[in-house]
Amino acid sequence: MGEREQATWTRARLGRCGPALDLLTACFDTHVYAPHTHDEYSIGVTTGGCEVIDYRGGLIRSGPGSIVVLAPGEMHTGGPAGASDGYAYRAVYAGTSLLTEGILGGLPHFRDPVLDDPELFTALHRTHTELSACPDPLETESRLPWLLTALARRHSTARAANDTVPGADRIAQVVRDRLADELLAPPSLADLAAGLGMSRYQLLRAFRTTMGVPPYAWLAQYRVARARRLLETGLRPAEVASLVGFADQAHLTRWFRRVLGVTPAAYRNSVQDGGR
Repeated sequence: MGEREQATWTRARLGRCGPALDLLTACFDTHVYAPHTHDEYSIGVTTGGCEVIDYRGGLIRSGPGSIVVLAPGEMHTGGPAGASDGYAYRAVYAGTSLLTEGILGGLPHFRDPVLDDPELFTALHRTHTELSACPDPLETESRLPWLLTALARRHSTARAANDTVPGADRIAQVVRDRLADELLAPPSLADLAAGLGMSRYQLLRAFRTTMGVPPYAWLAQYRVARARRLLETGLRPAEVASLVGFADQAHLTRWFRRVLGVTPAAYRNSVQDGGR
C-alpha cells in the first residue's frame, strides 16, 4: 500500500455559537495508537483496510463497511490488522447528550462495539464527508443528532422515546419562518427547541415530518431561490453567496446544482444571454 500516515481534523459546530464537535479523517499503514480514552463517544466508519482494536479486554476487528462505537472513558488502542493491511476510517467525537436525545434510560450501552448496518454506515459516511468539506453549523446540527439518535435506537440497550409531537405543523412553520428571517445567521435548533419547550430531536422530527426535509436542506433551497433572483440582476456568484448566507461560492454552487441542475455561473450567463 505504501507509507500513508495521514490524519485530518475538522472542527464543526452544532448550530451557530453552539458546542464544538470534532471530525477525524484518518488513513494509516503502520500507525498504532497507544492506549487512551475519550471523554466523548467515538463513532467511526471503516472505509478501507482492517483495524484491530484492544477494547474491553479483548480484540475487535473492523473492516470496510463497519461502524465502530467506543464508549466514553473506555481504554482502547488501534492499529493495522496485519503488516500489509493498513486501515482508513472517519470518526466523529460526539458528546454524550447527542446520543441521549430521542431515547429513554440515560446513556446508551452498546454491547457490540462493531456494528453491521449498511444503511446507517452510508448515511454516516456521507454526512461526515460533506461536513468535513463544509462544516456548516445548521447542517451539522440538523444531520448528526438525527443519525446518532438512530444509532442509539437501533443498536444500544436504550428504549426509544415517544415520537409523537403535538402541533408538528405549527412548530415547523415557526422554525421555517425564523430560518427565513435570519438566513445570514440562522439560530441554533437547540435554542429554537428550548424556546418551544421541546427537545432538539422532537423539533427535528416535527420539521422533517411536516416539510419533508431537515431544516438545513429547507434553508439551503430557500437560499438558492434568493440567489437565483440576485444572479438575474447580474451579480456574480461570489457576491451572491455571501448575500444569501452560504459559506462561500463553492457552498452556493454545490446547492445550486443540487436544486437547479446547473452552476450559478452557468445560470447567470444563460439568463443574460437570453435577455440580450
